[in-house]
Amino acid sequence: MSMVQEKVKSFVGKYETFKVKEHPHHHRLYHIELKSEALDLFLAGNEEVNSQQLEYVPYMRLILAKRLETILGETFAKTIREILHDRNSGGFTIGMQNQTTEVEDYIKFSTALTHLVGGVNFDAMSGTYYARFSVKDTDDSDSYLRQAYRLFTLHTDGTFVDEPTDWLLMMKFAEENAVGGESRLLHLDDWEELEKFSNHPLATTRIEYKAPASKNVTQTVYNQTFYEQNGKPCICFIDQFAYPQTLEQASYLKELSDSMENSPATIALPLPVGDLVMINNTFWLHGRAPFEKNPKLYRELLRQRGYFAKV
Repeated sequence: MSMVQEKVKSFVGKYETFKVKEHPHHHRLYHIELKSEALDLFLAGNEEVNSQQLEYVPYMRLILAKRLETILGETFAKTIREILHDRNSGGFTIGMQNQTTEVEDYIKFSTALTHLVGGVNFDAMSGTYYARFSVKDTDDSDSYLRQAYRLFTLHTDGTFVDEPTDWLLMMKFAEENAVGGESRLLHLDDWEELEKFSNHPLATTRIEYKAPASKNVTQTVYNQTFYEQNGKPCICFIDQFAYPQTLEQASYLKELSDSMENSPATIALPLPVGDLVMINNTFWLHGRAPFEKNPKLYRELLRQRGYFAKV
């Protein structure tokens, strides 16, 4: 067993209201299972809360988080924070365990979870703190996000906004007639060419990023591709919205993207309806495999992203 695998298992255990397991599809991720009674208690105790209230009354998001912590215990909140901060892991999956298929429940649970971790960024694409979007057979959008039959290349979120984006949550709401389209994930420390690209002379050059019209963000930002946290390299990159100024910068970004896409450490992760994946956005990259063609294809996802609490 490698040192990394030993460290990743450090959170595995059975607690009073939840269980942390090794993830069956990725050696760095965990899968968390809640006691069904605890999840039922959270859902039943928040029937009066709805998504409109969460959008209009921001402190209700924190009230939900506190209610979830009260039911699951402070150990649960501490565990998910520590997993996300842990460089050897930085991610987990968790879900509704077939106890509900209601969209409102999905929104409430994911909101409670994220607000145990920190603050949530405003999502200009949707006009609130989360985004819901669908992937269908046809689409005329201006990015790969909704284009089902294209490879959605590996990237980090928050590249074109001037605010920290430390973590990312993606939850699957619905899926019909879908073959392929798995989430693709790459942990920086598994990438065999990390040292080559993070030590490159252009690694810390500030690259211009601009969003397409659908993102509803008009500002231009400049970000380093690689930066350091706690003595380790972190990354900020998306190929679609980068505007390098020189041939050398463009070649560097293209070679970097190709290297990650072709890395054997890039893993396809299946995610059942009602489950979510939450990852540290500073050292995990994510994307999506293409779907197989189907006129009746439909998938709906929820996205939340934000920053870690400072206390």
